[in-house]
Formats: sequence, structure tokens, C-alpha cells
Amino acid sequence: MLENIAALETTAPPRLAAAGSLEELATLESELLGKKSVLASYKSQLGGLDPDERRAVGGALNRARLTLEDAVLARRLVLERDQRRLQLNAERLDLTEAAPGNEAGHLHLVTQAMETLEDVFVGMGFTVAEGPEVETDWNNFGALNFPPDHPARDMYDTLYVEMGEPGSTVLRTHTSPVQVRVMSGQEPPFYMVMPGRVFRQDTPDATHMPVFHQIEGLVVDRNITFADLAGTLDAFTKAFFGGDFTSRLRPSYFPFTEPSAEFDIQRPDGSWLELGGCGMVHPNVLSNCGIDPEHWQGFAFGFGLDRLGASAHGVADLRDLFTNDIRFLSQF
Repeated sequence: MLENIAALETTAPPRLAAAGSLEELATLESELLGKKSVLASYKSQLGGLDPDERRAVGGALNRARLTLEDAVLARRLVLERDQRRLQLNAERLDLTEAAPGNEAGHLHLVTQAMETLEDVFVGMGFTVAEGPEVETDWNNFGALNFPPDHPARDMYDTLYVEMGEPGSTVLRTHTSPVQVRVMSGQEPPFYMVMPGRVFRQDTPDATHMPVFHQIEGLVVDRNITFADLAGTLDAFTKAFFGGDFTSRLRPSYFPFTEPSAEFDIQRPDGSWLELGGCGMVHPNVLSNCGIDPEHWQGFAFGFGLDRLGASAHGVADLRDLFTNDIRFLSQF
């Protein structure tokens, strides 16, 4: 019996390794390890052996079974991998939409503007941060110095999400929550820009969209002043638009900055275009994020990416960016 078990342990693994399909492997597994297999018949005879023979034969049976089970598992993994590869190749879809002889396409105008802006600010020493589009009311408003009944909340036409307590979860109305996440999770200094998509209940027109894109910047360090903000924005203007453009700051109000300003650029023809808001980070915002405003100061700014990209190419209506008209998009 021991010789037969040893012979089976030697001859069975090559048979299993040669199985050409999962069905053939299952048949061999049943033959070699099933209830009617040779190993099962030997196991049923153990009771009639004397104790020494029983120990010897029982040990040999266990070793043989483990050897065969390992061989079955190894071959099954190979066959399943091959079968999966064949299935994936059979289900493969060609998702390219380029017409024969045409270019495959290029980045959307908004994406081009976003990547160009990121490159400009990275070249100025900033790093890029991102965050979720569904946010808590605290990150979107509370930490940014908006009390629950603050009238400035009305400016944002917020879209609320049915998650958690009513009014506790929103589609972010600006990318400022990323600033809160950055400041709450790390130690200053920070030199960051935050691009992304934002949502408001705006009626679409030539200058407004309910879904649009922003890029915001945040600097927190020691001895930061309003002059640093003005210099940064002027350097950005010349780097992105060219040396013929200049910038100016006009007094304004935002709950999360003090003092606050609107940022305008002057085109070569002398006309002015508002790009976004900026200001020195409010001490309450720093405190809400665990930063001591007595030792750290900072500034923040934000632009509308869609408006900025459209202005750079002379596009008068923001809705054109989202109609997906190939005749329009192919110009950029």
C-alpha cells in the first residue's frame, strides 16, 4: 500500500499540470481526491491495520493528499488566469471616437487653463492640493467664518445633499474647503493652490454657470503682508496673460478674509476684467483650523477658471464651453 501511495504521489501531479481546462481539472481532482478515489479507498482500510502500519500508511496518505491538493490549486490558478485573459480580450471595446484621418483630439479649454495655471503657480513655488466635491457645512462655511445665520451664505446659492443631518452636507460652493483641510491637517508654512469643480444654484447665462471651476491659492507663513498678496497676483498676471496686462485690487468683503479685495486685470486695450476675490486670511479662520494667528499670517485668492480661460481666448459666452460643439472646441 505504501508503494502504491508513493507511486500515486509521483505520477499524479504531472497529470494535473497537463490538464487543459477547468473541466478536465475537475474530473482529475474527483478521480484522485474524490470519495471513490484510490486514496479514499486506502483511507477506509486503515481500521484493519495494526497500529504501526496505521501510523505509517496514515502519514503517507496525508502527505500524498496535500501534494495532490497543492498541484490542483496551482493548475487551477493558471487555468483561471488564462480563462480571464481570454474573456477580457473577447469583451474588449474600442472606445476611441476619432474619425479616420482626423486627430484624436486635445484637452478641453477649461482643462488647458487649469493645467497652465497650475504650472504658473508651481513655478512660483506653490504646490497643488485637491479635495472632495461633496463637503461638510463646517468645511464649506463654518470654518471659513460663516455663522449659521450669516447673510453672506445667501451669495452662494448652495446645493444641499441628503446625507447626515439636514443642511450638514453640501456640494461645495467654492474650493475654499480644501484650504480648511490643508490648514487643519498640517503645520504651516503653506504655499498651495487648489483647483477644482464647484456647484451653485445659478441660472446659466453668458457669465454664470451652475457647475463651474475655480482655482484658489493660500499662503500662510510668518510676517506675511498685503503687499505679498499684491505682488503675487501681479506676478501671476504677467506670467499667465503676458507683460502687457496689469492688475489692481479694489476694496471688497468676504467673511474669510480681512481686509478683502476684488482682483481685476487690465487688458492691453485698457479695459478692466474682474477675475476673483482675495484678501488676508481672517484670524478666526486660522483659529478654526488650529493655527495661532498671533504667530502666523496669510493671504488667499480665488479665480473662476472658466471665465479666465474664456477671457484668454476672447470667448464671450461661458455656455459655449459646455455645449460640446466640436466646431467650437476644435478652435482651441
